[in-house]
Amino acid sequence: MPKGKSKIEIKNKRASFEYELLESFTAGIVLSGTEIKSIRAGKASLVDSYCYFVNRELYVKNMHIAEYWWGSFNQHDPRRDRKLLLNRKELNKLFRASREKGLTIVATRLFIAENGYAKLNISLAKGKREYDKRHTIKEKDLRREEERG
Repeated sequence: MPKGKSKIEIKNKRASFEYELLESFTAGIVLSGTEIKSIRAGKASLVDSYCYFVNRELYVKNMHIAEYWWGSFNQHDPRRDRKLLLNRKELNKLFRASREKGLTIVATRLFIAENGYAKLNISLAKGKREYDKRHTIKEKDLRREEERG
């Protein structure tokens, strides 16, 4: 039974500036009860979050989900590492790619899917150099000028 379209969408804008995003995946997240309530309230942040492997399982680190205001003694740790759910083929592909020099896995977007579950878009990324960042800023300025006049 579909729950309807959710308006919750938390983006990591810094990721597209700091990294060149090569390939994207959508992963489920293992959450506790108060965490999903905080996400539905829009109290989450993806700044400085990245993914890493432990025993061939993918985890996201530094994703901040604020404590739920109405929560009691069962509160969660806001910055705990959370397990990501992907199929084995995608995990193997990311595991091999993350072993290459210069590639990392960053969280780009957190949203509530139509079925009511929290999903995280992650991307295989390569770090940009300083001149790449300047080039990105220049392109954005040119696009903005074209739209104005």
